[in-house]
Amino acid sequence: MQFNINLFITPLIAISLVLWGYCSFKKRINDNGIYHRYLVVIGLLSFFLNWIWELAQGPLYDGFEYDFEHISFCGLASIADMLMVYVLLFGFALIYKNIFWIRELNSWRILWLMLAGSVGAILAEVRHLAAGNWSYAETMPLMPWVEAGLLPVLQFTLLPVFIFLLTNKLLKKQINA
Repeated sequence: MQFNINLFITPLIAISLVLWGYCSFKKRINDNGIYHRYLVVIGLLSFFLNWIWELAQGPLYDGFEYDFEHISFCGLASIADMLMVYVLLFGFALIYKNIFWIRELNSWRILWLMLAGSVGAILAEVRHLAAGNWSYAETMPLMPWVEAGLLPVLQFTLLPVFIFLLTNKLLKKQINA
């Protein structure tokens, strides 16, 4: 794992999209307190669950050790992952014309969310591997045809669904009002 400017391109785009989404939907919300709690819960869950996942899959990357440098790198990756969860949140909010769309998660919405997460993860993994930002250890299971790591793809296929379901459960009374 190497620190280089290419690592920051996608997060900068994500920050721009998230700021635009935040401002765009803030104008449409009657209760900013609920809106902010909603976004904070999603952000905290996203960061911590992704950090746990990043640390757990760390040994599947070349040269990974549980030292300050690699744990910090996982923290930075988790911030980028959190931003991507927000991109999914705001992107689907545009489609469904409702920032609180997760309160109506059904099989189709979950399927589309998983599809978007997995395609985005595959594209990101392929890009980062090609740029040399990281490489896999021999133990990383790879997806056929794309040679992307299975676990990082599963991370973005499963965690956003879990994060949104848990957020919905934690804030159900507030976001359903």
